[in-house]
Amino acid sequence: MNVTSGPLAGLLILEPDVFGDARGFFLETWNRARYRDAGLDADFVQDNVSFSRRSILRGLHFQNPKQQGKLLQVLLGEVFDVAVDIRRSSPTFGKWHGLTLSAENKRQFYIPPGFAHGFVVLSDTALFHYKCTEFYSPRDEMAIRWDDPDIGVQWPVKEPLLSERDAKGLRLHDAPPERLFA
Repeated sequence: MNVTSGPLAGLLILEPDVFGDARGFFLETWNRARYRDAGLDADFVQDNVSFSRRSILRGLHFQNPKQQGKLLQVLLGEVFDVAVDIRRSSPTFGKWHGLTLSAENKRQFYIPPGFAHGFVVLSDTALFHYKCTEFYSPRDEMAIRWDDPDIGVQWPVKEPLLSERDAKGLRLHDAPPERLFA
């Protein structure tokens, strides 16, 4: 497995070993010992699957105080995935990193607690899988505006389709400081 640190401290890009032949392929998507040896020592407690259509944008979401780290992977289709550093004491506070995750490239993206997360679907449909280090807690979840000009994410879709909640997300500078990360 190839593991690369992302440009923001804590982000990891993982490229699992893929064993393929004319019949198809095999890969491990999680093996605690192997991933720990590769630098990802996380205790995952919940797995989620999201199915979305082209131009659906979900995010930018985070939970605090029940903070979640997420190991993300696309099983079908392609998405542009984004992490935004919302750790107030971080030198990269408010900065973002995005990358393409697809069934074809089989990449995984680890986003630790302290980041907001979102993605937009680039293919006709996408099946998105993610492992979480904390259980989902609706009362601890918040949404930052996908188009917050202070963050400046360069989304590859100009007019995404949003949920009502995501359309009403806060700008980062309007989020209560105690809801962000120290």
